[in-house]
Amino acid sequence: MLRTLIPLPEKFDYANQSVVVPGTKRPHQTAHYRNAVFGLIDVNTPGIFKTLPEVFDTGYNMSPDARLLGHRPVVSTEPLKFGPYTWQTYREVDLRRRRIGSALHSLFQRGHIKADGLETVGIWSQNRPEWQLVEFALHAYGKVGVSLYDTLGRDSVEYIINHAQLGIIFTTADHIPALLKMSSKIPVLKMIVSFDPLNKQARDALFSWGETVNVQLKELSEIESYGEANLIDPLPASVDQIASLCYTSGTTGHPKGAVLTHGNLATSVYSNLFCLEYPPNFRLMSYLPLAHIYERVVELTTLAVGGCIGFFTGDPLRLLEDAQYLKPHFFPSVPRVLNRVYQSAMAAGDVPGVKGALFRMAVQTKLDQLHATGINTHPIWDRLVFRKIRAVLGGDLMLVSTGSAPISPEVIDFLKIAFCCEVTEGYGMTENCGTCAHTFKGDPSCGGTIGPPQPVNELKLVDVPSMNYTSEDKPNPRGELCVRGSNCFTSYHKDEKNTTETMKDGWVHTGDVAEVDSYGRFKIIDRVKNIMKLAQGEYVALEQVENMYSACPIVQQIYVHGDSLQSYLLAVVIPDPVVLAPLASAIIGNNITPENTEALKEAVKDPRVVQEVLNRLTKEAKRNQLAGFEFVKRIHLSMNAFNIEENTLTPTLKLRRKDAYAKFKTELDALYALGEPNGETSKL
Repeated sequence: MLRTLIPLPEKFDYANQSVVVPGTKRPHQTAHYRNAVFGLIDVNTPGIFKTLPEVFDTGYNMSPDARLLGHRPVVSTEPLKFGPYTWQTYREVDLRRRRIGSALHSLFQRGHIKADGLETVGIWSQNRPEWQLVEFALHAYGKVGVSLYDTLGRDSVEYIINHAQLGIIFTTADHIPALLKMSSKIPVLKMIVSFDPLNKQARDALFSWGETVNVQLKELSEIESYGEANLIDPLPASVDQIASLCYTSGTTGHPKGAVLTHGNLATSVYSNLFCLEYPPNFRLMSYLPLAHIYERVVELTTLAVGGCIGFFTGDPLRLLEDAQYLKPHFFPSVPRVLNRVYQSAMAAGDVPGVKGALFRMAVQTKLDQLHATGINTHPIWDRLVFRKIRAVLGGDLMLVSTGSAPISPEVIDFLKIAFCCEVTEGYGMTENCGTCAHTFKGDPSCGGTIGPPQPVNELKLVDVPSMNYTSEDKPNPRGELCVRGSNCFTSYHKDEKNTTETMKDGWVHTGDVAEVDSYGRFKIIDRVKNIMKLAQGEYVALEQVENMYSACPIVQQIYVHGDSLQSYLLAVVIPDPVVLAPLASAIIGNNITPENTEALKEAVKDPRVVQEVLNRLTKEAKRNQLAGFEFVKRIHLSMNAFNIEENTLTPTLKLRRKDAYAKFKTELDALYALGEPNGETSKL
């Protein structure tokens, strides 16, 4: 039986999703917008969560013996195999969080770990049950969690440890040597706790190493035993109490530590319960990094409805296998993953003959129905065509969410009809606990928008005159998106400069440019400051252009490059092997498979292949009605993808533009050296 905590009204007018607050219009900015259905909630709203222990207790009280944290244990190392999910109940998790929390409180009280104002505790790990066990303990015992991205470079890890004054870090065995190596540069660190049991040889070696650098090494089981011997009840929490320093992975400079309170996070969770449908034993797939606010808030929301969290094995290549075992109801995702799902499904279904014709007919029929009524199920086509696509992620999906970057309306709408479930696009950032706006369930035309404000937020748009975006633009007002609400932070840790630049008059200035349509739905269209001027004086929003080209199936990654001394744009394109292989095979005359990496590396050097990819990009540019100066005129193809390890991607998979350019500087400079192009797709 499905349950909905705070449902949409039965007769809901999708043409009125935001309401303007009277008397709030000011020069150079729009009025304030609120959710038209649910209004504005805050920490004083009856029944709202005010602290994170309240969220845990809500799930616990629904059924203490229900499943909460699940993982797939290793059953064989040669070859590596994982078994089915094993689970810890709410009652078992509660006992363990009390032990861990009591141990931490005792260690701080007795001076074994020293605090510089805040009692901060670091977690450096991929998603796993122990990550949440520690986090729940921190919530219940007044400690401040600090997440270290599992993919952060050494410099950023070192910076955060010192900046947040981390005296203790919980981590996985593979990170312990790295922490010990940098011990001389992080003198504040006094204790490392391993999530993993250590064999005697490794334990002896690491313990001895730790002693020489004055760092204690413990296993999680030892911390739990110590906590059991010093057990105390959870400590009272308050709405203004700091719960987390959440460091953002900026594209430039040091990470910034957003100070998030219990009230910020708890009200975000409550806001996400509106319109959420969930069955008993509601299952969430956990694979997006828990160090990011997006995943953390959706997992807290799962707690609030008494659901359970199934963690992936840690290997992205096993994600579909994990889904087959878990059969999740909720699959939070990001455009990069969903674009791959879309491209694979389209490539598999769009084939010659009767099979391909049926696929195209099914897609068109369901899209027409979706756009007319908002309904995304069909009694015939779901059984004949889409059952296999739905089964890829376990077959029980009820909700897929996407955020972190724009995604094309075509992809959103296809996923709705293919998965036969709600696919919602939202917008949030660390500074507002990943909660700001998202689309309404059943909206027939919301693809490409981020929907109205969430109930906990007010939004407004402020003019960006340097980019010609104003609140008076027709037909839709445009400007920098600003947000405020109980979920919004008020400062960065020890960083007055960035705090002042982001927080103005009580509003978080997001740095993103949005427009609001006649239905009251917002849409991200650009990024403030991320523009460059071409030689002829035209301004180009590079990220916006990249987002347009990213919808082209051949594109796995793209970096669009401009030079103010040149009149046209270049791009580095990392092709999707699944799409590139048949294209290259047809042009070159040899059968190349997506798995044949060496053959693909040779193929992208062929001028004919490069030209065909550029032709497809040009077609995509025309379809999106890009201006002529926004067309990419020359490209460099490479199978050498941008990645986190070499610092060309942030841990949240955003391009570091300076580093991306440095990686391909030689190739890009050589393309410009060819001289002015003739026509739309000239010399390569």
